[in-house]
Amino acid sequence: MAGLRLGPLLRYVDGGCATVWVEASRPCAAEVRCADGAGGTARTFQVAGHHYALVPVTGLAPGTSVPYEVFLDGTRVWPLPDSRFPPSVIAVPTGEQDVRVVFGSCRWAAAPAGGTDPVGPDALGCLAARLAADPGGERPDVLLLLGDQVYADETSAATRRWLAARRDLDEAPGGEVADYEEYTRLYHESWLDPRVRWLLSTVPSCMIFDDHDVIDDWNTSAAWLADIRDTPWWRERLLSGLMSYWVHQHIGNLSPAELAADPVYASVLAVADGTDALRAFAARADADPASVRWSYRRDLGRVRVLMADSRAARVLAEDRRAMLDPGEARWLREAALDDRGGCDHLLVGTSLPWLLPHLVHDVEAWDAALCRGVRGPRWARFGERLRRRADLEHWAAFPQSFADLAGLLAEAGSGPGAPATLCVLSGDVHHAYTAEPSWPARPPEARVLQLTCSPVHNSVPASIRIGFRAGWSAPARLLGRLFARHGGCPRPPVTWRRTGGPWFGNQLMTLTLRGRSARLRLERARPGRGPDGAGTLETVTESVISTG
Repeated sequence: MAGLRLGPLLRYVDGGCATVWVEASRPCAAEVRCADGAGGTARTFQVAGHHYALVPVTGLAPGTSVPYEVFLDGTRVWPLPDSRFPPSVIAVPTGEQDVRVVFGSCRWAAAPAGGTDPVGPDALGCLAARLAADPGGERPDVLLLLGDQVYADETSAATRRWLAARRDLDEAPGGEVADYEEYTRLYHESWLDPRVRWLLSTVPSCMIFDDHDVIDDWNTSAAWLADIRDTPWWRERLLSGLMSYWVHQHIGNLSPAELAADPVYASVLAVADGTDALRAFAARADADPASVRWSYRRDLGRVRVLMADSRAARVLAEDRRAMLDPGEARWLREAALDDRGGCDHLLVGTSLPWLLPHLVHDVEAWDAALCRGVRGPRWARFGERLRRRADLEHWAAFPQSFADLAGLLAEAGSGPGAPATLCVLSGDVHHAYTAEPSWPARPPEARVLQLTCSPVHNSVPASIRIGFRAGWSAPARLLGRLFARHGGCPRPPVTWRRTGGPWFGNQLMTLTLRGRSARLRLERARPGRGPDGAGTLETVTESVISTG
C-alpha cells in the first residue's frame, strides 16, 4: 500500500483551480477530494527512486474555503490519523477581498520536538500554531519563501549522523550534502515538522532559491565558479540541487496551464523513470543558464507578484557582470509593464536586497570595480578575495543591474495605470528593515519600497548586528563615498533612506493589500506558551504604506 512520505503542499491557487504536491512511498494514483465535490487526480512520477505527484484540483468555487483530503490508490492518507490540527483547506480568492502576503527567508529546520532550539522559535511554526488555534481568523493568502528553504552546506547534527551512515565524511564534501538522495533528507527534515507540514498544506506557497539551497555564495563570480568546478564533488552536488529544487519547489510555482506547456514536466511524466530527463535538464541549466527560466509570475487579484531568479540567471564575466542575463531582464521588464492598469500593487521578489545600508552598497560597488581591474591586477586579486570572504554579491555588486532595476521601477511606477505601491521583497541578510528610494528627476507616482525580512529561523551573527546597524549612519555613509571614489564608482541613479529597522530575530513580514491601500506588519517569534505549546508571534511594528 502506498504511504504519504511528504506533503501535502498547497501550491498554486487561482481561478477555480489549485495544485497540491505530494511524495508517496511507491508508484500510485494520487487524488485530492474536496468537501464540495471538487478534486483531481494524478499519477506519480519517479525521480531517483522517489515518487511524486502534483495534483491539479479543478471545480473550485471562488470565494469558498473548502476542506480537502488526500488519497493514494484510494486510501486516505491525509489528514493524518489522530491529527491535532484543523482540516487543511483550499481557500479560493474572488479577486475583490484583501490580499495578505506573508514573506521571509532563511530557514533552518526546526529543532526536534522536545529539544532545545538554540536559535529560538521557528517563525513558520509560530504562524502555524496561531492559525491552527483560530482557523476562522486572519490567514495569509500566500506565503512567499524568498530563498534558503534548505541548507545544503550547513546540515544539522542529526543529518550529519545520517550522512555518516552512508559515506565517509572525511572525504569532500564532508558533512554537506552530495547527491539527490541527501537533498531529499533536507526536505524531509524541514517539511515534516508537524506545524510547518500542516501550514504548508493549507496556505498556498511560492518559492525561489538562494545560495544555501545549493552552496554558500553560489555564483558569486566567474573566478569562484571556475574554482568550484575544479572540485570532484561539485557537479553531482549542483545537478542534484537543481533537480531537487525543480521537484520540490519549482513545479509548484507554476499554474496548471504553464505546467501543461512545460516540455521538461512533460518529458518527466512521459517515462517510467524521469531521472535521466531531469538530469539532462539540470545539466543544460548548468552549461547554459540563460536557456532556463526559474523566474515566474503570479497574479493574486489585482496584486502582481514577479519572483526573479537572482542566483542562477547571473552573468559572471567581469566586463559584463549582471544580476540577470539579458533574457531574464527582458522577462522582468515585460512582466512589470504588462497590462498597465491591471494591478494595484506590484511585488518584485528577489532573494537579495536591492537597497542596502549605504556603506555596504558603496563597498560592494567599490569591490566590483576593483575586480573589474580599475586599479590594476593586484587590487583585482584583493577584490576577489574580499568579495568571497565578505559576501559582497548583492545588487550593489552588479552596478549596471542595480541601475537597470532602478530605471524599471521608475517606469513601472509612472504614468497612467501605475500601481499604488511597488515593493521589492527580499531576505538573505538575517535581519529586517525597510528603505525608500528617491529619484532626482521625475520620481514615480507609485510608492516604491525595499522590504527585507530574514531570517525565518536561523542565527544572527554579532557581525551582522553591528555592521548593519552602523552601515546606515552618517559617518558610515561618508566612509562609503571614500571607497566609491577610490573605485571610480559613479553615484547611484537613486538615493534612499532607511524608514524602519534594523530588526533582528526570527521573523515574518505581512503585507495586507486592499484596493490601492497597503499596510505592513513585522512580527517576531518569541518563546513562550503560545497555542499548542509553540512560541508566539509578537508584532514589532505596523505601518501604512498607501492609503489608496
